[in-house]
Amino acid sequence: QVQLVESGGGLVQPGGSLRLSCAASGSIFSINAMGWYRQAPGKERELVGTITRYGHTNYVDSVKGRFTISRDNAKNTVYLQMNSLKPEDTAVYYCTGAVVFTPLGSEYDYWGQGTQVVVSS
Repeated sequence: QVQLVESGGGLVQPGGSLRLSCAASGSIFSINAMGWYRQAPGKERELVGTITRYGHTNYVDSVKGRFTISRDNAKNTVYLQMNSLKPEDTAVYYCTGAVVFTPLGSEYDYWGQGTQVVVSS
């Protein structure tokens, strides 16, 4: 069984920073793409950004230049560094990973349980 567990959420003032972590555990051979999504109250879940196993990233326009995704493959962990936070960044943030269990095996998507980020003065 695979678990993805996020941490690092909380309350921060506008202009502040937070770093989210997401650690995957279980009988994992490797993880291909990993990503972060968020869901604000009353809104649909949206993609924040993704990172390939080799470190290539892409981001939604609203966070470009402020958020950075990185990963540690040895630890099966992905990070989301959020700077210059705005009230509109308030949301539950979810991580996701495309998990592979055997060499040449298929990948399966897993999600974390989410961590709340509130940007408010």
